[in-house]
Amino acid sequence: MSLLVVGLSHRSAPVSVLERASLNADAQLKLLQDTVAAEPAAEAAVLATCNRIELYADVDKFHAGVAELSTLLAQHSGVGLEELTPHLYVHYEDRAVHHLFSVACGLDSMVVGEGQILGQIKDSLARAQDLHTAGRLLNDLFQQALRVGKRAHSETGIDRAGQSLVTFGLEQLSAGADVQRWARGKKALVIGAGSMSSLAAATLARSGVAEIVVANRTFERAERLAQILSEGDDTDVLARAVPMDSVPVELTRADVAVSCTGATGLVLTADAVAAAVEGRTGAPAVEDTAVRETAVREAGETPLPGAGSAADENCPLDLSSVSSVPSGFSVMGEAAVAGMDAATLEQHGAWAAGGTAVDRPRETGRPGPEADAELIGALAATATRVGRVPERRRPEPVAEVPRPEPVLFVLDLAMPRDVDAAVHRLAGARLVDIESLADASADAPMAADVDMVRRIVADEVAAFGAAQRAARITPTVVALRSMAAEVVAGEIARLEGRLPGLDDKHRAEITQTVKRVVDKLLHAPTVRVKQLAAEPGGAGYADALRTLFDLDQETVASVSRAGNSTTTEKNRGPA
Repeated sequence: MSLLVVGLSHRSAPVSVLERASLNADAQLKLLQDTVAAEPAAEAAVLATCNRIELYADVDKFHAGVAELSTLLAQHSGVGLEELTPHLYVHYEDRAVHHLFSVACGLDSMVVGEGQILGQIKDSLARAQDLHTAGRLLNDLFQQALRVGKRAHSETGIDRAGQSLVTFGLEQLSAGADVQRWARGKKALVIGAGSMSSLAAATLARSGVAEIVVANRTFERAERLAQILSEGDDTDVLARAVPMDSVPVELTRADVAVSCTGATGLVLTADAVAAAVEGRTGAPAVEDTAVRETAVREAGETPLPGAGSAADENCPLDLSSVSSVPSGFSVMGEAAVAGMDAATLEQHGAWAAGGTAVDRPRETGRPGPEADAELIGALAATATRVGRVPERRRPEPVAEVPRPEPVLFVLDLAMPRDVDAAVHRLAGARLVDIESLADASADAPMAADVDMVRRIVADEVAAFGAAQRAARITPTVVALRSMAAEVVAGEIARLEGRLPGLDDKHRAEITQTVKRVVDKLLHAPTVRVKQLAAEPGGAGYADALRTLFDLDQETVASVSRAGNSTTTEKNRGPA
């Protein structure tokens, strides 16, 4: 069996695809069950976070495993396989181990070095254990990934290479200003009471906000989080809980709103945010494009003529029928004449050239398509000779009008999104969501500690691979020693039949001597074969051992199954 991972993340897929492919808790459970029920997979685990969805499996066939896991991801995510496939990545064997260890260390996170992923890996393992879909391989893999992640954070400064997603989001909201200075005295609304929302609330409290209001669909959870915040020793924030239907009112009072729920639809619409901004300022929250157009008019600049402007007088086109002309473009531009017939194009070309006739042969009786093709070519030549008026074909860049200072800062950490993306365009509001965080983090500087973590990951991958290769031969070695013990027991029984007068003392001494002889004969070969099997390409030593000692394959398999069962129960821990 071999380790395979198929998945997609913020590095391989746009946020819009990740958002649609996100899996809720029920979908994750069903995906696990269907994966282990599929033919190529014996074990399975799902790692689903706000910016990644990965399916890990122990498979016996690579190509069949990739096809099956990809199909299952598409089925359970609701995104078609053809659309999903270009965004999927596949890692196999050591590459799969390297990938998970890198994820556990925060190297593959949107914000490098964030430690929240460790809790998500732990939850993924617990889910697979509860459903009995994690056997020896995935138990060992995920347990070791947790240890590697903890080692990276304790032995290096990877925490300095990045911040938690919450801290990074607040930095983006503050537009590079000191977060504590920016947050001091503000009122915050936190929507949701899960792990990410709790982290956001705690971060806001430590940053110095004056008040935190927690809203959640389950009011008791909101109350519990508010109580924890109020009783915290390191902050003196005022915290209270409200039901979800109080969000519109609280949004009007808030300076900062953070949302991270498991909702499948929008929690905050653009209209709700616009109403909150209007409630704070007393003025309607218009879109930024409208603000820019207003500023241009106030500056006394003349907008570009539209299809019905005086600049287009005497145009031979029937302007009332031209519905495709974009606002701000003259009918001099190509967009206005797209789809016009050849005769109308000829008239329009002559008019656009200032009355210059189109230079082309005048023949009658030619087929329509040929005449049209020649006419269009001549029109193109005329356009090249006469030229276009640039300011009429394409608006010149307009000086950027400063956007008004926001009065409401919104941080959306949910996937799929909680906040309507149209809020980005509202003047008076600033929205930072997963997509904008991904864009910002792409340019974040990498710390030197990242290289140290990469070396740790490489060393741990090599050690894990060696341990797994050595473990694969263990059932064969155990079966060999069991067979040797049976041979010793048989020979002692035969000796007792021949020497019935042996007393207990001599019988025990003879038995011990024979066992020592067998153990010494087997010790060096079994130790050496484990060492050889741990090296790359050492998988064949188990087969050689079974062949040399004529070991029964089913006996070896039963030892392996017993070992898997023991390992699973041990890793599950007490109920």
